[in-house]
Amino acid sequence: MVAFGSAALRDSFAALAPVAPWLVFGAGMLLAWRFNRSQLVLALLVLFVADRVLVHVAQARAPLGSTGRVVYTCVALLLPLDLAAVAWMTERSMRVPLGRWLLGALGVQPLAVALVARPEMTHVAAALEGRLVAGGGSWTPVSQPAILAFVAALGLIVAGLLFRQTIVQSSLAWAVVATFLALHAGAPPASTGYLATAGLMLVVSLIETSHHMAYDDPLTGLPGRRALDEALVRLGGRYAIAMVDIDHFKRFNDEHGHDAGDQLLRMLATKLSQIEGGGRPFRYGGEEFAVLFPGASAEAALPHLESLRHTVERAPFTIRGRGRPRTKPTTPPPTGRRRRVAVTVSIGVAEPGPGRPEPGEVVKAADAALYRAKHAGRNRTQSAG
Repeated sequence: MVAFGSAALRDSFAALAPVAPWLVFGAGMLLAWRFNRSQLVLALLVLFVADRVLVHVAQARAPLGSTGRVVYTCVALLLPLDLAAVAWMTERSMRVPLGRWLLGALGVQPLAVALVARPEMTHVAAALEGRLVAGGGSWTPVSQPAILAFVAALGLIVAGLLFRQTIVQSSLAWAVVATFLALHAGAPPASTGYLATAGLMLVVSLIETSHHMAYDDPLTGLPGRRALDEALVRLGGRYAIAMVDIDHFKRFNDEHGHDAGDQLLRMLATKLSQIEGGGRPFRYGGEEFAVLFPGASAEAALPHLESLRHTVERAPFTIRGRGRPRTKPTTPPPTGRRRRVAVTVSIGVAEPGPGRPEPGEVVKAADAALYRAKHAGRNRTQSAG
């Protein structure tokens, strides 16, 4: 709103306004379709249609009861509710009857708006412009029922964040805010600018989500092997790489189940995230993790790795029961009902040196040191020398 209050910026964007929506929404929908994100395809399509309607049909400043004003009011009422409905849908729910009902509701909205704009439906149009609070909407052309719809939509999306905290959900909340600013502006190029901004937020959230899926491990939340490979490419000068492996992990899985194994991996990831000395943890694969120490030697990294090993050894792992509540209870259950298992890790660490100048060779040397630690009895740290 501040940006479009500037005449210079407003005039600059006016030249881009005819093509900006086609570029933002067109490219965004293609990208979302390519990544099988039907939720974002729908959200971008809804924003694009709203922009075209505001450009060619709707008129915020038209007299009450006129076709342009009725269409504008309908768009202001429906658009936030559509975004809220899309926000509560998931990719799976798009393929079930509920998702088909949503698509059907979106499809009939243009017909509903055309019906409300007819002269014989003036009483319905007047109700959409009704004042819920005396003098409460004089500061904006958006009707009070539409303002209520925006508040409800934002509340629904924020409530959804409590159950599904994703980048896309957050971007949809901000898109609702940008959409209100577009309706408040009432006409292009400002309305187009705000709606295009909302579309850009969704496109950026798609890119961030795809990056997160490609580079982060979904189980532990740590950066994955691809992120480690890219970090190794950028390395220069002195550094150390440690490989950390859970001892007897296969036996642990066989005895306690894969769910308990996943819990153990998450626990170790938490411990690794707290390592000192500038270490950066990564999920390497299976039960193996890597810790990168930029600017440090293997000798300097050893005390921090030993501290990690002792921390894991001294903290018996508690296996969570299937009926465990989502939140921590005020009164913990009796100790006898909880199973505790001793867990240890073996660690190998290496740094660049003769015969291993490349990062990949340092990783192999750290991995070899790790297996020497395991063959020497496990629960120890071994340097490649």
